[in-house]
Amino acid sequence: MPNARVAVIRCDTYDSRGVDAAVARGLSLLGGAAEFVRTGERIVLKPNLLVASAPERVVTTHPAVFSAVARELAAAGAVLSWGDSPGFGTTLGVGKRAGIAAAAGQLGIPLADFDRGRVISFPDGRLIKQFTLAEGVASADGLVTLPKLKTHALTRMTGAVKNQFGCIPGLLKNEFHSRMPDVERFSQMLVDLNRLIRPRLTVMDAIVAMEGNGPRGGDPRQVGVLLISDDPVAVDALGCRIMALDAGLVDTVTYGEQWGLGSSTEIEILGDELPVLADFVVNRRHVSTTGGAMSGPLVKRLITPRPFIAPERCTRCGTCVKVCPVQPKAVGFPAGDTTRVPEHDYGHCIRCYCCQEMCPERAIGVKVPPLGRLIRR
Repeated sequence: MPNARVAVIRCDTYDSRGVDAAVARGLSLLGGAAEFVRTGERIVLKPNLLVASAPERVVTTHPAVFSAVARELAAAGAVLSWGDSPGFGTTLGVGKRAGIAAAAGQLGIPLADFDRGRVISFPDGRLIKQFTLAEGVASADGLVTLPKLKTHALTRMTGAVKNQFGCIPGLLKNEFHSRMPDVERFSQMLVDLNRLIRPRLTVMDAIVAMEGNGPRGGDPRQVGVLLISDDPVAVDALGCRIMALDAGLVDTVTYGEQWGLGSSTEIEILGDELPVLADFVVNRRHVSTTGGAMSGPLVKRLITPRPFIAPERCTRCGTCVKVCPVQPKAVGFPAGDTTRVPEHDYGHCIRCYCCQEMCPERAIGVKVPPLGRLIRR
């Protein structure tokens, strides 16, 4: 791959004037917004709208970043829409809570169709030969992705490449978790998805990132930068550097480079110095998050990380049960009693961590069994 160019722009707060200036500066270092969109092109803005969460919870892309990018692209002549397929809830409902719907409304940007899907053939796919894309993405001329820098139990970090998973509508995302329960194949699928969509531009919101029990239940971490590039792999590789995380442990970065999506090693940084936070709370263990495609039940039970529920935090809302993608469910209420804390059946659990990802009370974490901790010391 040729050298990737990433603009690293210092931006310490979500003050709209500061974010506007930061985005404008970053794009100018890359040649301006007109390098990525042409007049009259239909461009979908794809923020991270995991679940309905207020901006200060740092679960979703901040509306100030969304607005700043939208203004620059509109000034370059792009015809914009916006959307995402959330992990839980409707696009509009989640967008309202996250502040994105209001920001889009102020700028006159309509909601794209992320409910209906269209099957798109992809003969060049290394793993997946066709995808069902949200109609709003399939009918657009291009997509600009606006990820949030966060930790993730399955993929260790979530950023530019994984953000496009929200271009697959509704429950179809659960099918991929069921079909590809190991992190390597799941990440390969994400790389193929990005190779099909080919985002025009990535603007990563790393002003305040999420560390710890991400992508929903973690803690805010001040980083103070925006990362802007046409190379999503390079952006994610720099996201790993910020976290002081070995990018070789992140399969979306590894296969993203191997399969020609972008560059993770030859990166030219423009603008400001990249912060590296050595104490960023992220999974740096070399043990696989899922045990790997060839792992048997014994390995999963004794070694592989697994979700666990903190009873004192659990409100018995049942979200974990609803989002579990496998049948029979790997988590459920004991004897169907919804007044009790749900329990995991680790024999059925595929380690997709959807339950941990979607828990609204931050009651589900991930831990390595004692033998797994012992052999990985």
